[in-house]
Amino acid sequence: MKIIADSITLEELAKLAEARFGNMVKAVVDVDRETMAVDAELHADEEAALLETGAKQESLWGINLYPEIPEEEWVEFDSMINLRPGQGNRTRGVDDPDIRRRIIDIVKARIKR
Repeated sequence: MKIIADSITLEELAKLAEARFGNMVKAVVDVDRETMAVDAELHADEEAALLETGAKQESLWGINLYPEIPEEEWVEFDSMINLRPGQGNRTRGVDDPDIRRRIIDIVKARIKR
């Protein structure tokens, strides 16, 4: 697992995908600190790692990245850690369009294509 505060290349991400799931990398994005954890078997493991570094749980969102898919389609909002009825998110996706936009902006800033 890697915590990305600066950046990672798309090629590096593709290698991580190939080694674990084949075509996908799980990631958790911290929308407050604009960091992300990648390359764990479970989003919950990435969430725990970010929490250990001082992240707030309500700022962490799970996504899947598909390095081989075009940029406009490669982020999938689907994770059990996103189920937060108390926070207004009742699905495994990210229901708030502003949070989805922030996540995409952070992904674009951290992963160099």
